Amino acid sequence: MQVDALKLIYFSPTETSVKVAVAIAKGMGVPKVTHLNLTVPQARSRSFPPVTDHLAIIAMPVYGGRLPEEAVARLRRVQGNGTPAVVVVLYGNRAYEDALIELRDVASECGFVPVAAGAFIGEHSYANDQAQIALGRPDENDLAKAREFGGVIRTMMNGAATINQINALTVPGNVPYQDYRVPTNIAPVSDEARCTNCGVCMMVCPTGAIALRNNTMVTDASQCILCAACVKACVLSARFLNHERIVKVREMLVSKFTERREPETFMGQKNRS
Repeated sequence: MQVDALKLIYFSPTETSVKVAVAIAKGMGVPKVTHLNLTVPQARSRSFPPVTDHLAIIAMPVYGGRLPEEAVARLRRVQGNGTPAVVVVLYGNRAYEDALIELRDVASECGFVPVAAGAFIGEHSYANDQAQIALGRPDENDLAKAREFGGVIRTMMNGAATINQINALTVPGNVPYQDYRVPTNIAPVSDEARCTNCGVCMMVCPTGAIALRNNTMVTDASQCILCAACVKACVLSARFLNHERIVKVREMLVSKFTERREPETFMGQKNRS
């Protein structure tokens, strides 16, 4: 199966998932690569044409051992049309738990045929200079492994005449999935002394939860998914996630999950039929 057209599909508020997807694509050396960015607020209601590429890479972050509910809802608007897919999750150095099997299952329900999978590490949403939880990841070592993974995928695809020659993909995780445990009705706040109302936080928010009102950046906590895109995008360090529940989680992560973890990959090996 020659792969000459590749679709990158991703929900990536802090750009960790898209970085790995792009690296995998580079490793495959595919001449035509197009992007379907599910991160923007408009993806909530936008209609997408069916995917007709030779292969798709679907990449999403892990929140509390699951996929973000917002990301799943947006992916369900995409029709896979029988397209082979590589499913990839990015987790913050704690655990990906049921997120990878969930992405495999949701992709299948959307009409994709998962043939390979990866669990990579990305900077944790709650990380900062004082709580260095996978800070700066994916780093160059991670991206090199992603490119290598892309080469392995290309070899597998080239060696199969049809999708039926690739075995069903098996990945770690449990069904039924664990409960979705991300806190709700909590949001980052702005330091009004530092904030210049530049609007960057509004532009990067995937749910459109931030608005400028009375010369102040106001966040609708009911719409916030705690991705921390606004925090990481603010060059003035004027956005903070400092709710007491987040502080406790951050302290736990620093105490238990700062030892470096490495990416894992899984292949639906070619069968003998």
